[in-house]
Amino acid sequence: MLGVRETSVYGFQDLEAINQDLTELAKILNVGLEFYQSNSEGDLVSCVQASLDRKDGILINPAAYTHTSVALRDAIVAVSLPVVEVHLSNIYSRELFRHHSYIAPVVIGQISGFGANSYRLGLRALVDYLETLRQ
Repeated sequence: MLGVRETSVYGFQDLEAINQDLTELAKILNVGLEFYQSNSEGDLVSCVQASLDRKDGILINPAAYTHTSVALRDAIVAVSLPVVEVHLSNIYSRELFRHHSYIAPVVIGQISGFGANSYRLGLRALVDYLETLRQ
């Protein structure tokens, strides 16, 4: 629904356009990307778990599951990968219930409020972090 739903909050760019921007940035950063989107909490948990021993890190927008999903939090902890949490909107300037993230305490960082640029900033931060680990 991105690009259609609450455009005053989430902007007009759809997920395909964001993924294309990330693909172009990944070429510049010389990293590979794999995209996954689901509205199902269980599918997201399974995707995170499947990254164990297969991925170097995760860039995630947990959307509403940010505020509700202990299962997604536990999956992130279980894989022990560097994870960056991103949000299009500034969750701290919105409704009070959005101020709490179950995900934030178990990730290396959180970027919110920069629209689609949150994803690009998050990818750069994750790649920079992974490069420091390799040094």
